Amino acid sequence: MRDPDEAADALQDAMISAFRNAASFRAESQVTTWLHRIVVNACLDRIRRRQARPTVPLPETGPEPAVPRDAIADQDTRMAVQDALAQLPEDQRAAIVLVDVEGYSVAETAAMLGVADGTIKSRCARGRARLAKLLGHLRNPSADANVPDDAMAMRRREGR
Repeated sequence: MRDPDEAADALQDAMISAFRNAASFRAESQVTTWLHRIVVNACLDRIRRRQARPTVPLPETGPEPAVPRDAIADQDTRMAVQDALAQLPEDQRAAIVLVDVEGYSVAETAAMLGVADGTIKSRCARGRARLAKLLGHLRNPSADANVPDDAMAMRRREGR
């Protein structure tokens, strides 16, 4: 992996995968061989994912951002997103976090959760639609008319 942090993350992914797939171990080989293959696959997955989404380091010097980031507003946004995610059903939340936040593919997520690819796609679609309603006020804070009634009622209850 050539990066200790990436290696540690890959090992953590591998251990989660081994835990989830422990029932599929057929004892045709030693446990250490089985675990080794899982770790190698996790490392390869991370390398492939990194190559698919290459990053370019920012220059050390250069223009400052046009608008400085507001740490309080960022924290408020983070809390609003976490609250909205908490309101989703567990199956939708898991699919969205794995695909949209962690960056796993639909196929990888389906394998991790033990469901079909189409199930992950529909869970993500339903979850995203619900999040769009719950978080609509973040996109256009001055346009409460665009926020569905149930979200408006929730915001009034919370005193926003």
